[in-house]
Amino acid sequence: MKQVVQNYKSGELALLDVPVPGCKPGGVLVRTAYSLISTGTELMKVSEAGMSMLGKARSRPDQVAKVVQSVATNGVPATYRKVMGKLDSYTPLGYSLCGVVEQVGAGIDDVKAGDLVACAGNEHALHAELNWVPKNLYAPVPDGLAPRHAAFGTVGSIALQGVRQGESRLGEVALVIGLGLIGQLVVQLLAASGVRVVGADPDPVRCELAERLGAAACGDPASPAVESAVAELTDGAGVDQVYLAAGGGSNQPVELAARLCRDRGRVVDIGKCRLDLPWNAYYEKELDVRFSRSYGPGRYDPEYEIEGRDYPIGYVRWTERRNLACFLGLVARGRVDVEPLITRTAAFDDAVETYQSLKDGDLKAVAVLFRYPEQTEEEGASAEAPALTVPAVPSGARPSAPPRAAKTPVRLAFVGAGNYATSMLLPHLARRDGVELSTVVTTTALSAANAQRKFGFGRATTDLDAVLGDASVDAVFVVTRHSSHAELTRKALLAGKAVFVEKPLALTEDELTGVLAAVEESGNDRLQVGFNRRFAPLLQEARKRFGDRTGPASLRYLVNAGRLDHGSWYLQQGTEGSRFAGEGGHFVDTASWLLGADPVSVYALAPSGNEDLQVVLGYPDGSTATISYVTTGAAGFPKETLDLVADGKVLQLDDFVRTSVYDGRKRWVSSRLPKARDKGQSAELAAFVRAVRTGGPMPVPLGSLVATTTATLAVRAALTGGAPVTLAEAR
Repeated sequence: MKQVVQNYKSGELALLDVPVPGCKPGGVLVRTAYSLISTGTELMKVSEAGMSMLGKARSRPDQVAKVVQSVATNGVPATYRKVMGKLDSYTPLGYSLCGVVEQVGAGIDDVKAGDLVACAGNEHALHAELNWVPKNLYAPVPDGLAPRHAAFGTVGSIALQGVRQGESRLGEVALVIGLGLIGQLVVQLLAASGVRVVGADPDPVRCELAERLGAAACGDPASPAVESAVAELTDGAGVDQVYLAAGGGSNQPVELAARLCRDRGRVVDIGKCRLDLPWNAYYEKELDVRFSRSYGPGRYDPEYEIEGRDYPIGYVRWTERRNLACFLGLVARGRVDVEPLITRTAAFDDAVETYQSLKDGDLKAVAVLFRYPEQTEEEGASAEAPALTVPAVPSGARPSAPPRAAKTPVRLAFVGAGNYATSMLLPHLARRDGVELSTVVTTTALSAANAQRKFGFGRATTDLDAVLGDASVDAVFVVTRHSSHAELTRKALLAGKAVFVEKPLALTEDELTGVLAAVEESGNDRLQVGFNRRFAPLLQEARKRFGDRTGPASLRYLVNAGRLDHGSWYLQQGTEGSRFAGEGGHFVDTASWLLGADPVSVYALAPSGNEDLQVVLGYPDGSTATISYVTTGAAGFPKETLDLVADGKVLQLDDFVRTSVYDGRKRWVSSRLPKARDKGQSAELAAFVRAVRTGGPMPVPLGSLVATTTATLAVRAALTGGAPVTLAEAR
């Protein structure tokens, strides 16, 4: 793999080929999507490397003191060899990135391969294609947050920790001196907290940017504009806090802080500037000088950062990992906007040239991102769209099963008896002739007993293996939490059972591959996923009335999903996947069934700050389906509305209570209003039981189930890459 390195002795920058780091216990191996150049800290390091030996010594008196101590202890020759050895070696650059988890080490259970994470640390979040990152130095990226924005996580944590040290309160006034990358983020964080902000920076472009991002006024610290703005906002009392986010050797920032701060105000040092405090000024106002240590509590503590020992939240509310997660959440909710800070996004292969342009002053930037291979620009991308392979249905699977003896009931076992199973599936099956509810399996004894009592199961147990080994059970229903669907389906198929699994079939490509491997190994393809909407009577009737198409169609599907109650397990995205991953297959399947084909491309957009999604599916004949999955709509509006337009005709669905078809003669056809919404569960269950009884094909072909699942999974890939994903058929 490639990594950006620098020789501190010669100043040479290089994009070096280095070995891939191993995935050690207690952390994850992350493939970088975007990494951020800290135009303050990193450029200072790059500039220092280009100095003479005397210049290096002057810039790092702390290191000179160590050398002197080493001479006294070890002698001049040994110290010289040690110093030259350190100087004449490659050192890494970078400490803030976003990437995809490639491998999970032992002891990690909060993320899995394929998850998007933001990473921190000047030893672990380097400008490199792959990094091993310990647990307390990464945080999962909220759904919908673009990777290029999540790459700001570490510098955002630095700014956030500085604001916390200032203990700002609603209605106060703050002065931010230095409007580089950290300063711009501090301005936004303070403004989001209800603090009025004055900014000071000699660069008018940065001042104008800070005002656009929430500052009340900004100006050159050498001009009277800043002092006038402070006097106006504070009635002459002075600001409550000053944040030093400037660098360099000038003592002007600390002098300005003393002049414009109120009595007993707070001065917080975030950057690395000269701190020759004017004693009289700071003494007379009794100013409280504070330092902000990088990303927050835990920084520089190896037990926290390397060994993963967290601080109890009751004692340390905001650790560096919690700061990282908090900042990502603020960006995802739109409280902080990092896009205007991005001056350039450069290809990782151009890293050396980019650093040189920054060092020489040819590139004046607030923030610069490196884009790694396989990443495309989210705007104006012309790169080839990434592809996701639709797994092939195993050729060895049998197309049907032997028919059952006449009048022999179909014996069903349920794994899981939660709300959906007991409200939408079991009521239909309990009263169906020719069905015997044989066994219910749950993880808790009481829920199994409740289901047995209510629906008449012959047996209740918590032993799944006993059910799978029961030859009398014909079919198994998997109605558990999403994260267990694929594994339970795989086990049931290998046991030779017909399987009805509620959506989703799988949450990852690996899980889907595992299910298909079980089909191939067992020769058992008796599988149905609970995509019930295609079985809804009203939609069946509307499709029949609409008739065949001759040209491409345009389909719009609005899903007014609404917000979930606090505490819902659907919100456990780290283990149960996103909401769309869980139920999006319903809408993909419905669109594909209406259009009579499987999708060949997927594109997705997600606005910051909520879980809303816009998903565009492309089909072989040029048809498109747009699924608007929204959580911010009115609760009283219908949950699902659909329009299908083609060949001068329009089909409309109004939340499964009414369908209408307009034909070429402008004739209105409306189905009768049913007594209650029927989304097709009863008809789907009847079709499944019939297939099990007769040995005929499953209600939906396995290939269609696989294509729908793959398209649903591709939504995340499309969001991550910012480009359409091509669904290529396996060869």
